Amino acid sequence: MKIAVVVSPMRRPSPPLQRIFTLTAWVGVWALTPMTPLHLATALTSPPPLTTEAIVQRLMAANAARAQALRSYRSVRTYHLDYHGLFGSHDASMQVEATYSAPDRKEFKVLSESGSKLFVNHVLLKLLTSEAEAQKEQNRTELEVSPRNYDFKLIGTEPTPTGDCYVLAVHPKSKSKYVYQGKIWVDAQDFAVARMRGEPARNPSLWVSHAEIEYRWARIAGFWLPVHNESMTQVRMGGKAVLTIEYTNYQVTGVNRTSTRGSGENSALPDPSSVTADPH
Repeated sequence: MKIAVVVSPMRRPSPPLQRIFTLTAWVGVWALTPMTPLHLATALTSPPPLTTEAIVQRLMAANAARAQALRSYRSVRTYHLDYHGLFGSHDASMQVEATYSAPDRKEFKVLSESGSKLFVNHVLLKLLTSEAEAQKEQNRTELEVSPRNYDFKLIGTEPTPTGDCYVLAVHPKSKSKYVYQGKIWVDAQDFAVARMRGEPARNPSLWVSHAEIEYRWARIAGFWLPVHNESMTQVRMGGKAVLTIEYTNYQVTGVNRTSTRGSGENSALPDPSSVTADPH
């Protein structure tokens, strides 16, 4: 996997500040791990009554189908990091062109940088290499929202501007650094995760008192793709670091037509509501 990122040599920050930078980048790893896309289908007027198991089965089955559909895309990401605390106030921004090729190749081209060089080099650029690490097969398995990694509980349904969602509580089965506890919003039509809010399953360090993460995905060019991520890290010694990532200018450049139903240009993936992960 090729990552087109060059980090300039520079003086390292003090150990406490270095740890804060590292932890902020670690919390941001989930923000850089995209959910697999889903082609659009006909909208539902209200979510049908389903059990937790049925929702999770359909989510898994739809994930498997859509993982084969999207072959490549490009986008522009804007990263912004703010820190206020014991070590003063710092901020940094970076704009990056990201190119994805299935199944796990990502390349990044830094378009612009501004603000603290410490933050650019020790957090924002590190996020790009952390994303490459998360794309490795073993790590992708740990990141997967599935019964292998989580227990699920349906806690209700919720209308959103883009459609109704099932709301599920998720509890990790392990203390892996890649899992979290919180809630997910599963689109009732597409059975894709449209929103996630939670916190790491384990505290990554004594330096951190609390960390919160929220991600959102949206239908873009016929696919579900990440549009906004935010993580907030409270430092035990005092202070707060907030990382936001905005995803824009998507261009879907490759679609696997053989994974869709039918042979026409407007063919769609199988309706997730008719798909089950149970082979019987």
